[in-house]
Amino acid sequence: MTKRFPGAGHEPRFADVLTALAASVTLVTLADGRDDIGTTVSAFCPMSSQPPLVGVCLLGGSYPAEVLARLDWFAVTLLAAGQRALAGRFAVSGRPGARLLLDGVPHRRGPHSGALIPDGGLAALECEVTERIPTGDHLLVIARVLDVPYVAESGDPLIRFRSRYRPLVTS
Repeated sequence: MTKRFPGAGHEPRFADVLTALAASVTLVTLADGRDDIGTTVSAFCPMSSQPPLVGVCLLGGSYPAEVLARLDWFAVTLLAAGQRALAGRFAVSGRPGARLLLDGVPHRRGPHSGALIPDGGLAALECEVTERIPTGDHLLVIARVLDVPYVAESGDPLIRFRSRYRPLVTS
């Protein structure tokens, strides 16, 4: 029988559960006119194919969430296994702007979002926000896919599992 955890006090156990969920790692980037902003996100989800919709969940008090609360366009790059260092750069607290973090990394600016999109990922999307939903300590952003700048013909995804980036192991 499954043990149920009532009410408050189970947060540490719930955090352990979340680390047990393997998730692809994405990079969400935004251009706000003054700066380019980016953050590593593993809470990315395709939501619909018709119309094409995706969901991105950001920590509610973070600067990227604050900016995305007022901007309507952003880009998402699905990171490849070889982009572990790039994911780490964008995950660090107090990081500089995205332009500095992408120094030396081939990238382009999305024509719809204006956001920086690094090359070398598995795919990239440009999105327009359709809905913002505060959810607990996070902001869930639902967005319509405007464009797919590229899809790689091959490659392995960058995976986050048990609080670490891991290679995809196939049997």
